[in-house]
Amino acid sequence: MEQQYTLALYFLQGASSHTALKILEHYGSAKAFFEDDAPAEPKLRELLPHRAEALRRAGEEMEYCQQSNIEVIPYNSHSFPQRLKECADAPIALFYCGNADLNAKHVLSIVGTRRITEYGRDICRELICELAAMLPDIVVVSGLAYGVDICAHRGALQNNMQTIGVLAHGLDRIYPAHHRDTAAKMVRQGGLLTEYPRFTIPEKGNFVRRNRIVAGLADATIVVESAEKGGALITARLAQDYNRDVYAFPGRTTDQYSRGCNALIRGNVASLVTSAEDFLLSQGWITQQEGSSQAIQRTLFPELSDMERQILASLVQADKKTISLLVSETALPFNRVNALLVGMELKGLVRALPGGLYRSLIPAESLEL
Repeated sequence: MEQQYTLALYFLQGASSHTALKILEHYGSAKAFFEDDAPAEPKLRELLPHRAEALRRAGEEMEYCQQSNIEVIPYNSHSFPQRLKECADAPIALFYCGNADLNAKHVLSIVGTRRITEYGRDICRELICELAAMLPDIVVVSGLAYGVDICAHRGALQNNMQTIGVLAHGLDRIYPAHHRDTAAKMVRQGGLLTEYPRFTIPEKGNFVRRNRIVAGLADATIVVESAEKGGALITARLAQDYNRDVYAFPGRTTDQYSRGCNALIRGNVASLVTSAEDFLLSQGWITQQEGSSQAIQRTLFPELSDMERQILASLVQADKKTISLLVSETALPFNRVNALLVGMELKGLVRALPGGLYRSLIPAESLEL
């Protein structure tokens, strides 16, 4: 069975991932290497004494995967993600639990800081909500980490989109454990994917290697928020190296977790994006007619009352405002503004922030003020 032989390459003492990939490319299959008693290359002959142990460990891993409903996808399988196979440092095998098509027509990676701000949450939620309305067959990929990753996964689940989490450890655990419930939902509406067998712990280096799969699986990567250094920037640059499209949401120059995005845009690593429509049109996944802002507006936003319009017209002029300032600018009674804001928050029109502040969740151009 090619699955077991490919896994044996992973466990083969003395064989790096680079060597394992070269073996597959040279022999055409892992099985052929294990049946060759006299490899021409001296480096390969040095591996021969370790083959029996590698096959034994691979057999145990296969047994565990079969009992746990984990699919082992070897590099040479038709099920292996073809986008990832185009990458020179692709893994030799993947462990997968889920139902999403790894070769779906539209695959998008969404990444960013683990210290997501309210601004970042708003961007992530609005982006996925709009994507779901305009092109719901997109598969959303991220890393199941805190911050932008989990926001993207949960947003996809809430909007009935499939989402795949790429892990930096084996499928015998979920890290962080706090995301276990979300991960369980993803198995039913997407999947969990890793290159690591069981007993692999989530070490720092694994997360860096994990990022190349997040980038390589997708047609494009969007960075929502990032500081000047971080895993999201590594993923963005990997995507660029793989000749994939990279996008980033801009932010204020004074905001710590927008500096990374601004730097990607300034350095021409990423294209500036401000909405799902921007992204979809740039990718050629929808036409201009399909992506008309009016169509999105009708789909996403409810009808507004005159007083709601007054409040939103005031809010869109600044990043955030207090109720007192809204009362002053709209000339509406305090109690009325307070009641309206509660209702508008339930409708998803505004967000309450610490300190009695409010922010509009509707772009100014969508209000037709």
